[in-house]
Amino acid sequence: MMNDKGKLVIISAPSGCGKGTIIAEILRLRPSYIFSVSATTRTRRIDEKDGREYHFISRDKFEEMISNDEFFEWAEYVGDFYGTPKKPIYDFVNGGATVLLDIEVQGAKQVISREPNATSIFIIPPSMQELEKRLRGRGTDSEEKLAARLERAKEELEEKYNYEHIVVNDVISRTTEEILHIIERKD
Repeated sequence: MMNDKGKLVIISAPSGCGKGTIIAEILRLRPSYIFSVSATTRTRRIDEKDGREYHFISRDKFEEMISNDEFFEWAEYVGDFYGTPKKPIYDFVNGGATVLLDIEVQGAKQVISREPNATSIFIIPPSMQELEKRLRGRGTDSEEKLAARLERAKEELEEKYNYEHIVVNDVISRTTEEILHIIERKD
């Protein structure tokens, strides 16, 4: 159970909506904020470092952690597992920190059900055409995986109303400022 010392902030978005870029900018502007590093079974991208973007672990290790109830939330997304180890979250928030969770909609539902006082933010693209352009621009996915990500994005966009706040990412700096305003407003 969270106490009132810190703040838990859930940030979700379909793949390609820029949440990683926005979170990086928030952390640059607010170095005291903590980014919760999730675990995943997906393949590490060339620009990623284990322990920075994710803890990259095997499917067997992930399943072992599930059975040991070590995750605050977890989900399977486009064939890979993603999850948030729970102990660090509780430690940081109970110590007074603002903790940012970068999680998808299934995981967010789990966190919101456990911690209804968490602040939940859903980032949406300006359009589906812009989202497809961003995903293609990454150059990291096969056509099959790209199609799966776009289909999943459509499904996730239907979940946006489960969040307290919906923010359109049209310009990174404006979106970042809007999200900081949401996080720092007085409850």
